[in-house]
Amino acid sequence: MKITGGMVLKPDGWSHCDVWVEKGRISDNESSGEEINAGGLYVLPGFIDLHTHGAIGVDVNGASAEGLGKISTFFATQGVTSWQCSILTDTPDTTLETIREAVKVIESEQSCASLRGIHLEGPCLSPGYKGAMPEELLMKKADKGLFERYIETANGHITYVTLAPEIPGAVELTRWLAGQGIKVALGHSGATYDETIACIDAGAVSGTHVGNAMRLFHQHEPGIFGAIMESDAYCEAICDGRHLVPASVRLFHKIKGDDKMVAITDSIMAAGMPDGKYKLGVNDVIVENGDAKLPDGTRAGSTLTMAAALKNIIKFTGISLEKAAKWLTENPARMMGWEDLGRIEPGCRADFTILDKNLNVVYTVIGGKTVYSK
Repeated sequence: MKITGGMVLKPDGWSHCDVWVEKGRISDNESSGEEINAGGLYVLPGFIDLHTHGAIGVDVNGASAEGLGKISTFFATQGVTSWQCSILTDTPDTTLETIREAVKVIESEQSCASLRGIHLEGPCLSPGYKGAMPEELLMKKADKGLFERYIETANGHITYVTLAPEIPGAVELTRWLAGQGIKVALGHSGATYDETIACIDAGAVSGTHVGNAMRLFHQHEPGIFGAIMESDAYCEAICDGRHLVPASVRLFHKIKGDDKMVAITDSIMAAGMPDGKYKLGVNDVIVENGDAKLPDGTRAGSTLTMAAALKNIIKFTGISLEKAAKWLTENPARMMGWEDLGRIEPGCRADFTILDKNLNVVYTVIGGKTVYSK
């Protein structure tokens, strides 16, 4: 494959150059095969969504391999080249069955947005900050026994776990999960500053949808929010204008800088669908004007796409496309330790999101193959 004529976003900035691909990797050598004329277009690393519960009428919880593939196909139209499926706290049986179906996809030859891993959002979460989590299924004590079952079933493909630092045993569980090579995020929590820092010191790397479903800052007790902001942890941000208003996105960016912001969708099955009634795990969800809520009014995920998130980040903050793109590409890849993703340079996987001047997705390329063209 060869991509010609575009403005290419490389680690050191924009470059008007050709990009060559050999055997699914970016190469220094001229190559033959498919050619994309990207004249007048922006060539970015492929978008990575680390936290999503579904799209296009498919809920991750209980989804079949076929359903997960449907999500992957839709995500490719939004510029996403890699993603993690987020399993909301559910019964062990449903969680295990969802893990088995996800493993089928992860270990298969994928032809659209690549499902890279499994995110467990719970069950080690605080009832007081449960959001859409079913309270009766939350852990009262962090016990690695259930996680051992999930990890064994996942065949090594659980990559990300969200837990609350104040749950007894959370620090030890964080340390154990990190030792398994699993990235730990902190959220759905009323933890104190000290409790949160203890988990970060034990290996936690990020905050889950920061500012939502967590104890907020107080001058006498900075809480989990203050600890995530002050530390080197990454900051997940749902940039839909609802979960975080523009001023909050600007504040987070000013504190965390260009390198620690990670855009997520936290999307549910209603993403890409009209308003109506949907599911999020065991919950009934009502979507009105694109806003997803439980019947009691609690916000329950989003209908955001990564393509829309990029535009919102620029609109909300005024930062450049070059800086905003890092939130969707380089930063999530670095956080997860995926060294071959998130950058356009030789040796990296040939994943590209190609945008027009209005930042609409024109092409999505995965492993050197065009999987979407507008």
